[in-house]
Amino acid sequence: MHKAHVLLLVGLMLFVFTASADVYKKTDKYGRVFFTDKPSGKGYRMVMRTPKKGTVAYKNFIQNRRKLTPLIKQKAKQFKVDPALVMAVIHAESAYDQHAISKAGAVGLMQLMPATAQRFGVTNRNNPEQNITGGTQYLRHLLELFEFNIRLTLAAYNAGESAVAKYGNQIPPYPETQNYVKRVIEYYQNYLSGNKNF
Repeated sequence: MHKAHVLLLVGLMLFVFTASADVYKKTDKYGRVFFTDKPSGKGYRMVMRTPKKGTVAYKNFIQNRRKLTPLIKQKAKQFKVDPALVMAVIHAESAYDQHAISKAGAVGLMQLMPATAQRFGVTNRNNPEQNITGGTQYLRHLLELFEFNIRLTLAAYNAGESAVAKYGNQIPPYPETQNYVKRVIEYYQNYLSGNKNF
């Protein structure tokens, strides 16, 4: 195994997400990707933010989640998707911020890319109802495509259907995608158990 791959593998084994941590990413000059919740040195950029309890951001997060829960449950029922899964994806993708925009161009609560939005009839990605409708439809499509395997569904939501198919219907060996799946599964389990104190 190439030395860089060994170092990356070790880094992944040491890196563990927690439900309350911001996540930072750095790519070094050799192309190695590192993730951490405690960045040190230069080159790290935040790729996922979790509001901290007691802050205004956390208060907004709680208010937005409470306000959006009925709509999420409605759309989840309409498209026959577990509402806890939809909430977990929204939690990870945008922390319930309807105005969230990623550097890749994903927009809104479920971080829809332009092509995905168009595919599912979303004309305004910042509109909560349209965004949740399109994102939940997409989750349903992926669940059916991957025979209701939640981990593969989440991997495809993050990296794309073709990426999962490329690796023989396995989670692609991308650190960001592998960590994304773990993180959303952790949120999903919390929502299933009724624990929203995270």
